[in-house]
Amino acid sequence: MKKVSDILTHKGSKMGSVTVSPETTVLEALKIMAEKNIGSVMVTREGEYLGIVTERDYSRKVILKGKSSTDTPVSEIMSDDLPRVNPYDTVDFCMELMSDRNIRYLPVFDNAQLIGIVSINDLVRETIRTHEETITHLKDYLHSNL
Repeated sequence: MKKVSDILTHKGSKMGSVTVSPETTVLEALKIMAEKNIGSVMVTREGEYLGIVTERDYSRKVILKGKSSTDTPVSEIMSDDLPRVNPYDTVDFCMELMSDRNIRYLPVFDNAQLIGIVSINDLVRETIRTHEETITHLKDYLHSNL
């Protein structure tokens, strides 16, 4: 059974979580997300996880409420109540958690240390990778018995 650690390994260190401070403006955070082609940034202060800001947070908490993205700090719109997962949690567990809570991101902690983030896209990619591996193994098995 695939685990969160497998996803983090496949993402590699170059795809580690991107962080901003709570004082960062929403516009600055959006520019970082666009530049890195990601849908979220972690909000931290001195290495301590405070929350996450997503494109969904922007659309629901800035645009729909008539706030200014140039004046609003991410601390005002961040989600700070997401469930935390660890590297040993399974992909299936994460998918169920995301589905039950209607969320798209999960912060990953090893003990109290933030080590990354997994998205619903990461989980889907890992599931597809697992199915492709299974198909390859089955094909190899069938060809070896011919």
